[in-house]
Amino acid sequence: MLYDIVRIILIVIFRCLFRCKVVGRENIPKQGGVIIAANHLSLWDPPLAAAFVPRYVHFMAKEELFKIPIFGYIIRKLHSFPVRRGAVDRGAIRMAITLLNDGHCLGLFPEGTRSKTGMIKKAEPGLALIALKAGVPVVPTAVIGTNKIMAKGSFLPKLEVRYGKPIQFESEQTDKATLQQFSQRIMDEVEKLMKDERA
Repeated sequence: MLYDIVRIILIVIFRCLFRCKVVGRENIPKQGGVIIAANHLSLWDPPLAAAFVPRYVHFMAKEELFKIPIFGYIIRKLHSFPVRRGAVDRGAIRMAITLLNDGHCLGLFPEGTRSKTGMIKKAEPGLALIALKAGVPVVPTAVIGTNKIMAKGSFLPKLEVRYGKPIQFESEQTDKATLQQFSQRIMDEVEKLMKDERA
């Protein structure tokens, strides 16, 4: 219930205040486990990436956010769950795989942290590991303009979110290098979406 209310409010804000353009919603599978993998520019990225997805999106978020009074409670109610940064959090990975196996939609930022320059950073192999273990497709997602919100000279910038075609992990090799290669392939697709003038 809370998720639906918040999503409606966010859609109104993004559409009316930020003149948000949405491209490729038809690429998001309507059912079954799927990963929404996006670039990370600001704290606005999770709500922007999720608001226009016609399904609940469960985000893996850094555990520090859950320790903030009230805010931590709210993001839990909005289907987010914590992950420890700086080390392999097996509990968070198991939670992600369980959600996907149960047919849910998972939101991830393969770069692991926000990009301060706006440029795509190197992807972490965790995305590929989760996609492999759960056997689900990944939808490359580009969020554009969120790093300009509240910035000097662009208080209410025009935002955009672009969903690419789903990509499945199909390699028979599962070594770290192969996992890294797949995760990077997703981010390369995200970068293409960001630069696609036709979108």
